[in-house]
Formats: sequence, C-alpha cells, structure tokens
Amino acid sequence: MATDIMLTVNGGQHRLAVDVRTTLLDALRERLDLTGSKKGCDLGQCGACTVLMDGRRVLSCLTLAVAAQGAEVTTIEGLAGEHDPLHPMQQAFLEQDAYQCGYCTPGQIISAIACVKEGHANSADEIREYMSGNLCRCAAYPKIVAAVQQAKPLMKGR
Repeated sequence: MATDIMLTVNGGQHRLAVDVRTTLLDALRERLDLTGSKKGCDLGQCGACTVLMDGRRVLSCLTLAVAAQGAEVTTIEGLAGEHDPLHPMQQAFLEQDAYQCGYCTPGQIISAIACVKEGHANSADEIREYMSGNLCRCAAYPKIVAAVQQAKPLMKGR
C-alpha cells in the first residue's frame, strides 16, 4: 500500500509516494538518487547505511521512510555544499587516508561526526567503542581513529 510522505533531506523537501514498508535507505538511493549511503548487510550490522536524523545517527536500512517524516535527514551528500569546503571530518578522512575501498566511508564519516557531537571522542579507546557499529572490511580502523581525533577540534560550531 502506497502512502504520500514528505522527507526533508539535506535541507530540501521531497514529496514521495512510497510503500509503507520502504526503508529510508531505499528511498534515499532509489527515489532521491542519493547513493552515498550504502546497502551493505541490509541487517543493521555493518553501518554502511548510517545517516543523521535530527542530528542523531540512524541505520537507514532499519528505518522506515515514513518514520523519517518531520525529521531532518543528513546524508554524506549534505555535509558540504557545491562551493563549500569539505566538512572537517571529510577532510580528515582524506588527509589520514582513512579509507581503502571506500565502501564503508560515507557511513564511517557520518558516524564519526555523530561520535564527536555526542561527546564520545575523548580518547582512542572511546572512539573505537562508539564507532564499533561501523565495520570496515579493509581494516582502516587506526586511520579512522586518527581522522576523528584530527577533525574533533575543527568541528566546534559545526
């Protein structure tokens, strides 16, 4: 059964008719052509689909699109504008070479931003703990931790 919904994604309003069982991930990727969030396990275990919903990280593969109505959804595509510099976390991931194949990188960056904003980036151990829901098959974890540590002081006010 289809229902009309209004999603606010990356600051833009989007009216969609979706099946009530449609996940936020599928709405983003298939209906809005925002393919940065990845479909990894589709079970909520890998974190490749992580997006921000009202500033909190959520697994978009486990979130129904209808549940995102009234919330501000931010994807990797919404972190920096067309003419804006990269978000400090994106820049830190580049400078620290905190990716290899890149598949998990969008979810890692979104989760890392939330980790800092939640106040859970005070030590390498704490970063590892609060980033543990995001898996990296290439094992770039030390560089991911270094990127979070680099970006943290630059994120004040962002």
